[in-house]
Amino acid sequence: MDSYYFLLELALILLSTKALGILTKRFAMPQVVGALLAGLLLGPAVLNVLQETPLLDDLSELGVIVLMFTAGLTTDLDELRKSGKAAFIIALIGVLVPLAGGTALACCFNRGPGTILENVFVGVVLTATSVSITVETLREMGKLSTRAGNAILGAALIDDVLGIVALTIVTSLGGEDASLPLVVGKILLFFVLSGILGYLTFRVMNWWFRQYDRDKRRFAIMAFVFCLLLSYAAEEFFGVADLTGAYIAGVIFAKTPRVAYLQSRFETLSDLLLSPVFFASMGLEVTLPEMNGTVVLFSVLLLVVAIASKVIGCGLGARLCHYTPQESLRIGVGMISRGEVALIVANRGISTGMMKQEFFGPVVIVVIATTILTPILLKLAYSSSAGVREKPEQSAVVDRYEDAQAFDLASQALLEDHERLMNSGKRDKS
Repeated sequence: MDSYYFLLELALILLSTKALGILTKRFAMPQVVGALLAGLLLGPAVLNVLQETPLLDDLSELGVIVLMFTAGLTTDLDELRKSGKAAFIIALIGVLVPLAGGTALACCFNRGPGTILENVFVGVVLTATSVSITVETLREMGKLSTRAGNAILGAALIDDVLGIVALTIVTSLGGEDASLPLVVGKILLFFVLSGILGYLTFRVMNWWFRQYDRDKRRFAIMAFVFCLLLSYAAEEFFGVADLTGAYIAGVIFAKTPRVAYLQSRFETLSDLLLSPVFFASMGLEVTLPEMNGTVVLFSVLLLVVAIASKVIGCGLGARLCHYTPQESLRIGVGMISRGEVALIVANRGISTGMMKQEFFGPVVIVVIATTILTPILLKLAYSSSAGVREKPEQSAVVDRYEDAQAFDLASQALLEDHERLMNSGKRDKS
């Protein structure tokens, strides 16, 4: 009977993550925070009801792959090019400053031979940006289409790509007998071959999608197969993180005619099972260390560095691009939130042994704290000009976010209308 215990584990994870997700959403926080808290409560840190198992580990890894594939599906290369020099400079400095700050801080607490990559990895975790909470806050305030809002969204697109590149380089260097020239060569070869394969796959899939449009489910299956194969090839043959392969696969399929359908299918798969398991497993992995002065100090300083490095880095980039001091501050604050991206990177570090287990708890604290603080700080950054109307700016990136929200609302309305019609028909027959 114990062999079926995993069914109870999954049921507890899904129920607790959804319940706490709804609770955190009431406080204007992403449901990711609720899922993390569910893992913390059920795991060894608090109640010790659930433990890490090979099944949960495998489902968690699959969840990462699906999340990164979905992220790739939402990455439009044309929009990256249109984001312009300003967005690139903001994103670049906004990655380099947290990378340097996180590495320097980790070096102060983690010394000794062979620790340099461990410390650099902490910096890589801090490079991440999750702008979903920023988008919702700006939309609520009616500031999404402003000059600063456009810059945040454009920089966030490029930030994701730069973060993936940094993660790829650092994890590859952490392999056995890794040398910098060999690692760089393998990474470049992977991206070149991915580009060639991506072009060929895009041409074939584009033709296929246009020729056979009746049963779209086969397209989703083939896309998933391609994602899994590229993830496997990246890890097995090139020493590149599997999540990098998943992200590249998503970028390739982002240009196909049925990207909206693919996105909806994979978001359903992720939301139904894989994402709750992944984020809950992150909570399960958190072991509360002895809360001595060193641990508390590192956690506090890591949070300070996480906030200050994005504000300074992205703000400096914005000033170099001739944004006003006020706009630069808003751009920096808007890039603070780490969210699920930092958790994915940290999880990769734990699984490869490149990040110390003692660092994981403080990283989770940073994720939760920046998620809570970003809306508060963003509203404060805009409060100084509460009476000033900013001229809205047209942006394809902003339009995509707003169109996505309108599509979701329209889909929900259509489903509700369909249900009312069906119920009305049943009443008429009776």
